[in-house]
Amino acid sequence: MPTTLSFVDQIICDVDQGLRTLFARNHATRTNPSNGVSDELNDTDKVLSASLMRVNHTGEVCAQALYQGQGLSSKTERVKDKMQQAADEEIDHLAWCRQRIDELGGHTSYLDPLWYSGSLGMGILAGFAGDRWSLGFLAETERQVVDHLTSHLERLPPDDTRSRAIIEKMIEDEANHATMALDQGASELPAPVKKLMRSTAKIMTTMAERI
Repeated sequence: MPTTLSFVDQIICDVDQGLRTLFARNHATRTNPSNGVSDELNDTDKVLSASLMRVNHTGEVCAQALYQGQGLSSKTERVKDKMQQAADEEIDHLAWCRQRIDELGGHTSYLDPLWYSGSLGMGILAGFAGDRWSLGFLAETERQVVDHLTSHLERLPPDDTRSRAIIEKMIEDEANHATMALDQGASELPAPVKKLMRSTAKIMTTMAERI
């Protein structure tokens, strides 16, 4: 039979998860999509690609926090399980982005702890709103992430085929997560909420690209 964690044990696990997301080198369970793909970039292209992949890495840090927060406050085990399933796949994205940033000689965002904390709070609030709204928040988040990643494909240096392979796989996964949320009964968020989400994401991506 599954063992139910005490409140204190759950808090310890959540803190550990947060620390590993922010400071550990996460390991993917799936093969990196860029394996076997070669490219040759000049220094200018490397700087641009590293900044874009830094933004994508920060997005994955936020995703972990959102899923964790929503899992903490979700009303049913079914939704918690779906959040955990999506979070596990996002860890692969986290690892792939970090590996690519290292290859390009870049660094992750120095503001990741800030973004993580804010996203965790948003996830908790979404979960308290009820499972249908929490799933709706997830679906809309993933839609916006797909749009964001697609714009990065357009901005990447043409020769950066390794980053492109990673982003294309991320887009596929994010679209699947949005579909999963809809299949589980997600409610459509009001237009003002969607607009606020886009505005907040714009601030994060702009700062993460530079810092």
